[in-house]
Amino acid sequence: MADILAALRSLMASHTPPLNALVVPSEDYHQSEYVSARDKRRAFVSGFTGSAGLALVTTNEALLWTDGRYFLQAEQQLSNQWRLMRMGEDPAVDSWISTNLPQDSAIGIDFWCISVETAQKWRSLFAKNQQKLVPTTKNLVDEVWKDQPQAEMNPVHVHPLKFSGRSVSDKLKDLRDNLKKEKTRGIIITTLDEVVWLYNVRGGDVSYSPVVHSFAVVTTSSAFFYVDERKLSSEVKSYLEENNIIVKDYTAVSSDVALLASNQLTSAKGTQSNGAHDAEDSSHKIWVDPRCCYSLYSKLNPDQVFLHQSPLSLPKSLKNPVEMEGLKNAHIRDGAAVVQYLAWLDKQMQELYGASGYFKESESQKTKTPSGDAKLTEVSVSDKLEEFRAAKEHFRGLSFPTISSVGPNGSIIHYEPKPKTCAELDPNCMYLCDSGAQYLDGTTDITRTVHFGKPSEHEKKCYTAVLKGHFALGNARFPNGTTGHSLDVLARVPLWSYGLDYRHGTGHGIGAYLNVHEGPHSISFRPGLSVPLQASMTVTDEPGYYEDGKFGIRLENVLIIKEAATQFNFANKGYLEFEHITWAPYQKKLIDVRLLLDEEIKWVNSYHAKCKEILAPYLNESEKAWLTQATEPISA
Repeated sequence: MADILAALRSLMASHTPPLNALVVPSEDYHQSEYVSARDKRRAFVSGFTGSAGLALVTTNEALLWTDGRYFLQAEQQLSNQWRLMRMGEDPAVDSWISTNLPQDSAIGIDFWCISVETAQKWRSLFAKNQQKLVPTTKNLVDEVWKDQPQAEMNPVHVHPLKFSGRSVSDKLKDLRDNLKKEKTRGIIITTLDEVVWLYNVRGGDVSYSPVVHSFAVVTTSSAFFYVDERKLSSEVKSYLEENNIIVKDYTAVSSDVALLASNQLTSAKGTQSNGAHDAEDSSHKIWVDPRCCYSLYSKLNPDQVFLHQSPLSLPKSLKNPVEMEGLKNAHIRDGAAVVQYLAWLDKQMQELYGASGYFKESESQKTKTPSGDAKLTEVSVSDKLEEFRAAKEHFRGLSFPTISSVGPNGSIIHYEPKPKTCAELDPNCMYLCDSGAQYLDGTTDITRTVHFGKPSEHEKKCYTAVLKGHFALGNARFPNGTTGHSLDVLARVPLWSYGLDYRHGTGHGIGAYLNVHEGPHSISFRPGLSVPLQASMTVTDEPGYYEDGKFGIRLENVLIIKEAATQFNFANKGYLEFEHITWAPYQKKLIDVRLLLDEEIKWVNSYHAKCKEILAPYLNESEKAWLTQATEPISA
């Protein structure tokens, strides 16, 4: 790690202009949360592998910013060459730079890897100290990364109408209507899930997300798809041609945006495609999302930019009836896999470790100590869960690395076990499993926390508080116009009553065979974009509690938002509610029933009855018997 920093500092010193600092973000050219192996530059430089964070290398310091999900992980992974900066507690990176670096400092960054929104904010702040944000002539990390992985080269697939529910022509018509409504003549689309959603294609360029490294430019008359053509079969090329989508090389987007800016971008037939001569279109503005990479934005005159959230972001989050049905079906199959896994794991823990098991409550005497391949590890059991999922119809892979965590590892919120260093399962410890899958008809994300021995009274109290928050949010009714930020408190109140809390948001949108984390909405203590929740959105409900070095608890279901039939309708706002589409039991022996209200007991029993009814057809007789016992009613 010291050699990497030394090599970077050498390049910084010889750069024109010389750099006082280099920013290495997590994101790729598309501002993706999850990136391909080739784009994991921040992880390469710092050794920290979490999905969120930013590295700053100065002439004599190295700092790593990350959020509360990763504090513990970063502490463990960073060498003594690095200083951890905790987001929300320590100064933000731009404030730190402004305060700690000299006037006239040059702060370098690859303009492909920073958004317009962030670049503009930083430039404004830095200017107060005569500091400059400057583009690096090349990506300096790539220059020192000698064994950097090659670019992904995975085939593009058509996502058929039976799964997508809307044709490309319909989506393009709506998009162009939005362009005309805002008096814009074109849009640059850089976010990977928006490109593939618009064109009804999927790929495999980023692990766990069925996206394709690509850009799109859409004008009032043409649609362009910038992608490495080696990924396109003749069938996919024909499909794109039938839908009047012009394929161009991935690297051509930069020069084409410059042509778009000067009204010279032409279609394959040589006609102008920017709507410049359209009688209806008197504007020369180009729509750019604030998340667009600054490199492309810098090719435009700021006066010709309509800087606004992409008009695809909200429609993508509003699931059509076909997508909604697919998501429900995917979650049923996925729930069956999770139940099969829990039943299997229960049996293994009893047979191999002498555990009392999922249902009984007594400490393991550890009379059995499996050896070699018989041992159950965080990785080996998560591989078994993947086996159960892989046997299900339409399975295409996991939707994120499984968080399979025993005891203290559960307190690392986004823990990712590795084969050589992962823990062995322990019948006397909590086990947290947060997992999900990609199916052609939907994306899933579920968390359950269990104990195969005798949980302490404190663990039960904490689990029950998390369950109460999970219930309070998932069963809320609220008026149209309500944001997830406004609802986040519902999941925290039961924990707050004990003086407890958690350092992550409570819910995120879910894609329809797309990214497992999908905006623009969320449920979080952070105000964010404050996008109101709307009917036909999906969102997770996942409160938790984590004791450093001891255990972690999280419970997560995916919900869909729908109209609520309330008795009254104040101010004619219309009211909304949630519907759970995730099906897997909560562990009854972790619930302190004395802490539940009657309505909470009733809900748990109702949910468990539905689990049994919905999942039974997918299970064998022994699995059904296990589920029957797991869903027996609880009582005060």
